Amino acid sequence: MSLLDRINTEPPSARQDKNTPEANPALNEAARQIIANLESRMDKEPRLKTKEDRRAFLKKVIGLHRELIKNSDLNLTELSADLQNNTEQKKLYSAIEQEVLEIFDTNKQYYSRQEKAEIIEAVVSETLGLGPLDELINDSSVSEIMVNGCNKVFVERKGILEETPVIFFDDDHLKRIIVRIVSKIGRHIDEGMPMVDARLKDGSRVNAIIPPIALTGPTLTIRKFSEKGYTCKDLIKFGSLTPAMETFLRLCVEAKLNIIVSGGTGSGKTTLLNALSNFIPNDDRIVTIEDSAELRLQQNHVIICETRPPNIEGTGEITIRDLVRNSLRMRPDRIVVGECRGGETLDMLQAMNTGHDGSMTTAHANSPKDLITRLETMVLMAGVDLPIKAIRQQIASAFDLVIQQSRLQDGSRKIVKISEVCGIEEDLILMNDIFVFEQTGVHSQTRKVEGAFKPTGIVPDFLHKLEAKGLKVPIGIFGGL
Repeated sequence: MSLLDRINTEPPSARQDKNTPEANPALNEAARQIIANLESRMDKEPRLKTKEDRRAFLKKVIGLHRELIKNSDLNLTELSADLQNNTEQKKLYSAIEQEVLEIFDTNKQYYSRQEKAEIIEAVVSETLGLGPLDELINDSSVSEIMVNGCNKVFVERKGILEETPVIFFDDDHLKRIIVRIVSKIGRHIDEGMPMVDARLKDGSRVNAIIPPIALTGPTLTIRKFSEKGYTCKDLIKFGSLTPAMETFLRLCVEAKLNIIVSGGTGSGKTTLLNALSNFIPNDDRIVTIEDSAELRLQQNHVIICETRPPNIEGTGEITIRDLVRNSLRMRPDRIVVGECRGGETLDMLQAMNTGHDGSMTTAHANSPKDLITRLETMVLMAGVDLPIKAIRQQIASAFDLVIQQSRLQDGSRKIVKISEVCGIEEDLILMNDIFVFEQTGVHSQTRKVEGAFKPTGIVPDFLHKLEAKGLKVPIGIFGGL
């Protein structure tokens, strides 16, 4: 048997007895150096190069996980539910590590240091975490994870999509991870209810669908949130807006103007809404309403409300519209709705028009003008037979400011327009652009979008509202003066 074979097959204790100067004085320095170099190279060389390697590795991990659950004295369900701090996590990790090592000894399975570390870490993830997804969840460069069945996992990094080598053992393995995610917040997914929205512990947004409606197998989408909420200062560093635009938006929030953030999927609407919420005074009573709680308001007086899907019997559903109507009885200073996408838009307009100034929400639309059309459509979805003129009057009276957010072709996210809602004239809602982003081209080498933020020179009509609240507005930020 060669030295390399002995290193791979013999237990560490046997290697230590034979390959140390204390046990074998004849072992010279050159031999010890060879052994050290071999072990170092084995530890550094990636073993899981192909999907076949990963699937074989996952088969081993899942087998250990099942044996651990079957034979362990640890109540892993209760322990994992009680993890409150790093100390408890380390204790449980050590307990699982010890159990796995005992299984190795019982089954006479011997591995190198790298293999042992990889297997133990994977078993811990399989037992307490999200299995193969943990390495992507812990990767700060990943902003979104897209699982298309057990064999294809894509991520978004810096706005660019790329496929990863991560896989699941089979569709059942992926489905178990999905069930683990949704069950932690009291939600359910099966063939009778094959779609679900959920969130991770850190607030990351989760959507999952399974067969029979997902023909490619269980499909999971996770939109990660940063460990710390971004502020407008951070967005300035990212090139999403300018200091002048930040000053203007801060004054608008402090003056309790009603604001709606518009944009496409993945354009950064929720991130911007979070950043704007930092300008809300700390003594305001705020009610937030979302499908899955994602907003991270830092004020003291915040009530967080979340919708509830129907149970297995099809009853017990609580919609955003229900929560908006209920919030009016909670004496809010401001109402923040994560997204308006249906009949709740009518209730949001009613709230803004009946004294709840300073409220904010988001909606999907490609431009401020498209947003107005979408709002009209969503109001009609409430099932109330209102004439278009009345709906437009409600919209014009409710909203003061529209912020258009876009995800550009290079993956960057920018505020491309800040528009004032000026009122209604001849049944048409009038709007003025205050700030715009003008794209001039794309860099020939980096393919980065080139352009500049510009004020249009128009001073908003609601300027008197800001001044009436004692807010000093630097007129120069509007340009052309």
